[in-house]
Amino acid sequence: MTRGERAKQFMAFDAMKGLKEALKGKEEKHLRVDKRELTDETIELISKQLKKIVRGDTVEILYFNACHERTVKGIVTKLDYALKFITVGDERIDFDDIYSIKISDHKSD
Repeated sequence: MTRGERAKQFMAFDAMKGLKEALKGKEEKHLRVDKRELTDETIELISKQLKKIVRGDTVEILYFNACHERTVKGIVTKLDYALKFITVGDERIDFDDIYSIKISDHKSD
């Protein structure tokens, strides 16, 4: 037996690893939600808010992503009206997935 093979027998053994992964998967599945349908009024409000935003603004956005509702707060790094997405920090969000937007007060220059 080589030295490496002998060392393997003393590595930590996690008998619960499979159980932990199964529980995590089950929890993930349980927390999934369907995408909400927005009213015309809400869509109009989101559209107006998007038009007010400029790169560098601090925003908080509630949005739908991968069967979950998520909130991101940060600085707008990109806003693309042609491709219909906004990037907050490193998070790219399609306009159609946005539920609400809060724009922080603009800095006084």
